[in-house]
Amino acid sequence: MSQPERIGKYQVLSKLGEGATSEVYLCHDEFARRDVAVKIVYPDKLGDAGGGRVYRKLFVTEASLAGKLAHPHIAQIFDAVTGDETSYIVMEYVPGGTLEQYCEPGNLLPLDKVVEVVFKCTRALDYANKLGVTHRDIKPANLLLTGPISLLGRTDIKISDFGSAIMATGDTTQVSGIGSPAYMSPQQIKEHPLNHQTDIYSLGVVMYQLLTGILPFSGKNNFSVMYQITSVEPPPPSSHRNEIPPSLDRIVKRAMEKELERRYQTWDEFSMDLANAFRADLAVAKQADVADTEKFNTLRAMPFFAEFSDGELWEVLRISNWRDEPAGSTVMQAGEPGEHFCILASGEVKVSKRQKVLNILAGGECFGEMAYLSRTRSERTADVATLSPSRIITIRCDDLDHASDACRHRFDRAFMWILVDRLTFANNRLSAV
Repeated sequence: MSQPERIGKYQVLSKLGEGATSEVYLCHDEFARRDVAVKIVYPDKLGDAGGGRVYRKLFVTEASLAGKLAHPHIAQIFDAVTGDETSYIVMEYVPGGTLEQYCEPGNLLPLDKVVEVVFKCTRALDYANKLGVTHRDIKPANLLLTGPISLLGRTDIKISDFGSAIMATGDTTQVSGIGSPAYMSPQQIKEHPLNHQTDIYSLGVVMYQLLTGILPFSGKNNFSVMYQITSVEPPPPSSHRNEIPPSLDRIVKRAMEKELERRYQTWDEFSMDLANAFRADLAVAKQADVADTEKFNTLRAMPFFAEFSDGELWEVLRISNWRDEPAGSTVMQAGEPGEHFCILASGEVKVSKRQKVLNILAGGECFGEMAYLSRTRSERTADVATLSPSRIITIRCDDLDHASDACRHRFDRAFMWILVDRLTFANNRLSAV
């Protein structure tokens, strides 16, 4: 198939790749002013007498998710078109390539980056599961990076290709034989009814491969691999890479348990073990930057962010700056411009004016928020200094102004409750005088 100049309303820029059933082009959406990836399904595959029904089923499944999976770590599907001659799906363009590049023994990611990648996948797949979607084909080729980790310094991941997904609503017919054998769960191989735990198993295999550079099971053919998946226990990842701590061995083992009763029951359990492993075994002392895994769990545990969705929390991570300050550090000064506000992740600070202490704030509380609420960005009227080693989250007012409506709404409600609490506290003190 020669490269077209346009696919529908989309201008073709280059070819990104091709597979057995489709080819993908980098295109430009002139109306939305963004680059997109357009996957065209080969017409002869859809019309094939033997496999056409399966290919149509996969196309319709993926197309039906257009606009429905809105999560920072899921590649969005913008549009889908079915025609007599051309059928295609328009997706978010993710330029960093797949995780396959980091599954080679000579190009492995640091352990903390592997944990961050898998953690973000657990949160995205939990989101999908809550919408009734089980991916069913989790593998490195379907996990995309937003850019080179060496340049970004972080692991922004996007899960793609939901064509094999199972929906909890609508047509629940499962097409058998779909998926990549090396990453299939025992239940998938045996064609048992599937739920989110099949994705948990597959992500466990991906984690094993990212940690070691090899798959847990290998053989001369697919039948050999599938036999091992159902009948053989793989060696722990640490047997292939000495620096892997026991906590990661345990996580991989539990994710890949053959029996559903012994495997992680929920995505939250998987996520929490990853976060705990990072804090216990992988966090670097006096680390200049805080890992996204730790940041996310810190925010999720704070009452201030109790009403924020996962997607909104990831948005907060993108617009915030985190730093650790020793006791006695000046965080804000009277007279400086009110261009940002802070949230105290941990520690204790004092708020004072003309050397008179106005308040003592503990972890979970915010300060300097009037700079955002007043909209005038006026000068500070008080000083803020740390009383103990503290972790400070800073958000620029301009950055929050440009955040999504939903994210700003969550902040407005959180600020409102804080102001109510402070007014109540002040009134109680006055009434006690």
